[in-house]
Amino acid sequence: MAANQQRTYSRYALEGLSLFGKMIRLGRMQRRLTTPELAARVGISRSTLQRIEKGDPKVEIGLMFEAAAVVGVKLFDADEKGVAGLSERTDDRIALLPKHVYKAGKKVVDDF
Repeated sequence: MAANQQRTYSRYALEGLSLFGKMIRLGRMQRRLTTPELAARVGISRSTLQRIEKGDPKVEIGLMFEAAAVVGVKLFDADEKGVAGLSERTDDRIALLPKHVYKAGKKVVDDF
């Protein structure tokens, strides 16, 4: 991607990020945490937390997940053990698939 070209995101992605940010904000407010308090607990600046709560797609996903964990936003509808189990089951499913994905090559014509 060229340096002067901006990345575009689908409406689905932007709406999902916005919802995630709102859930983090709601969790923060329900726990009566100010933005500086939560930012300090996550180890980020107040402005970064504000970007998370607005659903900014350029914020690192790890920071978003950490903020969610601090305020109790459940991801993947599971607790810590449930997420680990889900991860293991997903690894098992991936192991059943081919190691690489290739585009279909030339179609073989076998009309004799």
